[in-house]
Amino acid sequence: MDPATWDWEVGKKLVSDMATWKEQFEWIEEPIISPDGEKVAAVVRDEEEMFTVCVNGEPWENQLDKVWYLRYGPDGRLAALVSDTGEWTVAVDDTLWENRFDYVWNLKFSKDGKVISVAIKNDVRYSVAINDEAWENEYLNMTDIALSPRGKSLAAVVQMIQMKEGDIATFQKGCYSTVVNDEVWAKNFVNVWNPVFSPDDMRVAAEARTNLYDHTIVVDGKPWERSFATVWAPCFNPHDNSVTAPVRIGGKWYLAREGSVLWPEGYVQLWHHQYSQNGNTIAAIVAPEFGKWTVAVDGNPWWKSKFDEAVTDLVLSPNGTRAACVGKDSGKWHICVNGNTWNGAFQMAWAPVFSPDSQHVAAKVEKSGKYCVMVNGSLREERFEYLEQPVFSPDGSKILLKGIQDGGKCFRHVMAI
Repeated sequence: MDPATWDWEVGKKLVSDMATWKEQFEWIEEPIISPDGEKVAAVVRDEEEMFTVCVNGEPWENQLDKVWYLRYGPDGRLAALVSDTGEWTVAVDDTLWENRFDYVWNLKFSKDGKVISVAIKNDVRYSVAINDEAWENEYLNMTDIALSPRGKSLAAVVQMIQMKEGDIATFQKGCYSTVVNDEVWAKNFVNVWNPVFSPDDMRVAAEARTNLYDHTIVVDGKPWERSFATVWAPCFNPHDNSVTAPVRIGGKWYLAREGSVLWPEGYVQLWHHQYSQNGNTIAAIVAPEFGKWTVAVDGNPWWKSKFDEAVTDLVLSPNGTRAACVGKDSGKWHICVNGNTWNGAFQMAWAPVFSPDSQHVAAKVEKSGKYCVMVNGSLREERFEYLEQPVFSPDGSKILLKGIQDGGKCFRHVMAI
C-alpha cells in the first residue's frame, strides 16, 4: 500500500467497536490493524467450535478447523495459515489456496506484499509453496527460510544426507546445504544458518560450519577463504554487493568483509549489523566490555550510552545519518538515538521508527500497563490498550497511531508532529 494514498487529515476516526464482536463470537484473539489503519481483524471462534476471521465486524465466509498466524501484508491483503477439514493451506482475504498440505508454517511476504511463501510438510518431506505453487523437489528437513526482498527468489537450509540417530561420523562429513529456487548448492556443510539475499535478489550468503571447530560465510555456494571460531549472520552492501559478517578471532568479535577484518576494534560481542540504504554506513550492536551493550556506527561505539542488560531493535534512518535502538538497563527499557538516551524508563519499548526524511523518530512504549508513543523524545498523552507501530506520513509532518481504547474501540488517529 502506498502511504501517499492514505487519509492523512489530522483527526481521530472510529474503525470498529470490537466490544460488539462479543455478541457474535465465543472467542476473539488479539487483533491486528491494516497498514493504513482502516481495518481491524482478529481470529474468532463460534459456538460450534469453528474458526474464521472477522474484519471490521464482518466475518469471513469460510469456516475452518483452525486459523493461525493472521497477518496483514505490506499491500494490505490479509493472510493466515488455516486448517480446512484436516488439511493445511493459506487463506488470503477469505480465499483459500487450491493446494493442501499436511502442515504449513513460516508465512512470509515480499517487500511489496505481492508474493506470499510458506514452508510445507507432506508425510515426512519438506518444501515450500510460493503464491500457491509448490516446489517440485522435497527435502529430508528444511529450516531458516528466506524470501528475497522483491519476492523473486527463496532460499532455505536443507538436509541432503539421511542420518541415523547418533551417527556422528556421517554428521561430521556434512549433511546440510542451501537450496535457492529449488536448486541446491553443490557443497554440503556440517551446519548452515541464516541465508540472506542481496537487495537485488540475485545472490545469497549464509553462515556455515565447515567442521566441528571452524565456521565461515558462504556466498552463492562458495565459502570465504578464511575460517573463524564462529560467525554471525552476513549482510550484503546495497551499493556494491560485497558481503560482511561478524566473526570471532582470538576471543573477540570483529566485523569482516569478504573474509578480511573491516573494523579493527575487537568487541566482547558484535552482531545484528546493518547498512544504510546507500551502503555508506554500517551500524551494529556491540559489547565493548562484558555486560555493557551499545551501538557502533562505522566502528565507533556510543561510549556515553551503554546498557547493562541488552540492546535490541537497531534501526538506521533512511539517509543513514542517524541510528536508534532500544536498550535495557536495570530492568527498564529506554530509547536511544545517536547515542543520546531519551528521558523516560518503560516497562517495554519497541523498535524506533524514522520519518521518511530522517528528521523525526517515534517509538511505541509501555508505561503503567498502557501503550503510548514517544516522538522526538517527548511522550504523547494518548494511552491505548493495544497499539501498533506508529507510521509517519510521506512528508514526515504527521504520524498515524493505530490502536484500541475504551474497552475495545479501534481508532486510527492522525496527529501533527
